[in-house]
Amino acid sequence: MPKRFRLTRRFTTAMTEDGYRRLRKFADEAGLDEGEALSFVFENFDSIMDEGAFMQKMRAFNSELDARKR
Repeated sequence: MPKRFRLTRRFTTAMTEDGYRRLRKFADEAGLDEGEALSFVFENFDSIMDEGAFMQKMRAFNSELDARKR
């Protein structure tokens, strides 16, 4: 029997404009709303990410974070 899809958690989050635009684009392309798109990404995180590229991008993001907050 398929698992029922229920959005049971809601949280306030802050995103960059670039990140939110990309989320909306992904959601539109997939025919989902933003919450469903985020659920899909995190439920399937291990199978859709390239760990090497992820760590490289995470280091770059963290190194720029303080400057981006100003």
